[in-house]
Amino acid sequence: MDTDQSTNPFRYSQYTPRPLEIIDTTLREGQQTSLLHDHHKYFFTRADKEDILRALILYGVKFIELFAPVVSKQERDDFAALKAVRDSLITQKGYTFLLSHVRCHPKDVESAIAAGADGLNFYIGTSNESRAYNHGRDLNTIVAQAGPLLEEVRRNHPELVLRFSGEDAFRTDLNDLFRVYDEVIPYVDRLGLPDTVGVATPAVIAGRLEMLRKRYPTTDFEGHFHDDRGFALINTLEAIRSGMRYMNTTICGIGERSGITSITALLFNLHIDREYDKLEGYHLRRSYPLNVMLSDKLKKLVPAKEPVSLTNRTHTAGVHQNAVLRSASVYEAHPLDLFGVSESDILLGPLSGWNVIHYFLKEIRYFEIDDATAKEVAAVFKQRVYSIKAEESPEEILVDIAKNQFGLAQLALPLAAAAQIVQRLDSSETNVTASAARRSGQPMMVGGTRTLIR
Repeated sequence: MDTDQSTNPFRYSQYTPRPLEIIDTTLREGQQTSLLHDHHKYFFTRADKEDILRALILYGVKFIELFAPVVSKQERDDFAALKAVRDSLITQKGYTFLLSHVRCHPKDVESAIAAGADGLNFYIGTSNESRAYNHGRDLNTIVAQAGPLLEEVRRNHPELVLRFSGEDAFRTDLNDLFRVYDEVIPYVDRLGLPDTVGVATPAVIAGRLEMLRKRYPTTDFEGHFHDDRGFALINTLEAIRSGMRYMNTTICGIGERSGITSITALLFNLHIDREYDKLEGYHLRRSYPLNVMLSDKLKKLVPAKEPVSLTNRTHTAGVHQNAVLRSASVYEAHPLDLFGVSESDILLGPLSGWNVIHYFLKEIRYFEIDDATAKEVAAVFKQRVYSIKAEESPEEILVDIAKNQFGLAQLALPLAAAAQIVQRLDSSETNVTASAARRSGQPMMVGGTRTLIR
């Protein structure tokens, strides 16, 4: 295991950790999402991985977790390609640590070191369930296996970043966790606390972290919270408030089963809670483009429960739409502009009020229309839109009603003026392509306004 130590030009000892260090695991935990299976694709391509890695580095992430190269030849070859992408960005963004997720097994360790990993994220199941039905080892065997292996790695490779996690830590008796962590603590940079099956609550996390910090006062801790109960984000926020510096995330929260904490949702909530020191080095305006990019690769919409999404600024009910036309703050309480969501979206449909019909026809499509006529048009539109055909859009129906049923006149705009009104996503600063936006269900943007009606 005493292989070449010159593969890591930057030493972790030279790095000053920020108040919050995200260890993004989209390229490990994220590949375990069932969403990839939905369209019969069980992995990210190498090009996908390179895009994801590049986007994360530009976002400001300094620690990225990958599979151990021993998993497959494909993962081994992809590791090398990802290192090349990382290296190409060092001049622009500084150094990013590539960490390998490894079992407490020499083959995993050897494959990661040979690939040039900057660090090893060790794990082994410590709960009764893991010991009985996963690897079948008792605590004595775990301690005898993990301790000497980590000691050897630390002695031969002092430059590596080492983490050890008791998998399923929140179903592991605290004394059992102490038994294992006492053995490995001399050799690691941080201890992991993974809520592997999503059983933890904020109160449990705060209590357990307090006990661990008392026992290991000089050690950093790393959290990994699954969303089986819908608590991943709130558990992550509680852990950070309780002093945890390192946190696992994925883009859009994808992962095994219900996934883990979303990187953009986490930073969004820290900003709302005025935890500005935790945002150091992260480029928040790249948040929405990051979510769109990942969703496009999954052939999905940005998840409806993802806070940093156009969904969170989309309005359907007439009362909401009317108010948002006057002031978005009525139904948009949070600063999503800072996270790259620069538009509001008002959906034309059977719930739309006459105010929106009037606004759309007059301000967007330049029909000559008064309030009374808008009310009449709205009544006809609501009746027709319930029988909309698959190839039709609400906009087409509304324009047809205005032109052919009411004979409304439409102003003819010069081409130069029209070109300034509608801009595509790929011409904006978000650098998201129009085709990707369409496949991810994202609309075109209306330049010069904050509101898009469609």
